[in-house]
Amino acid sequence: MITRREAAQILDIPLEMAHRHNIPSRLSDAELGELLDNPPQWLVQSKANRTGKRPVWVQLTCAVCGFSEAARPKKWWPDFSYVCCAHHAPYEIPALGAGLVRSEYEGVGSRFVGIVDVAVPEA
Repeated sequence: MITRREAAQILDIPLEMAHRHNIPSRLSDAELGELLDNPPQWLVQSKANRTGKRPVWVQLTCAVCGFSEAARPKKWWPDFSYVCCAHHAPYEIPALGAGLVRSEYEGVGSRFVGIVDVAVPEA
């Protein structure tokens, strides 16, 4: 048995869409296989409407401890250099390279801080 959230990730659709189209809160591997092998028209249309600009789901993995979760990317998320769990101490986070400046974004996924390291512009 898998959850509706897991099914949404496998089908590459938002959780809200899975709920709207009555995907049950738990479904068997056979039921998921049927959706994959014979997708309903709404699922076919959803995949056809994709622009490819932003993924539906991303895998966030902590650069320190390896904890990982799937999350829906937000419009405000930049391209993170990496993410780490919010509870890690600053000395545990990978060091900032020479000539780089760091920005941190809290509230990424359920427990992450997004890190963006970019080159300092030359004057």
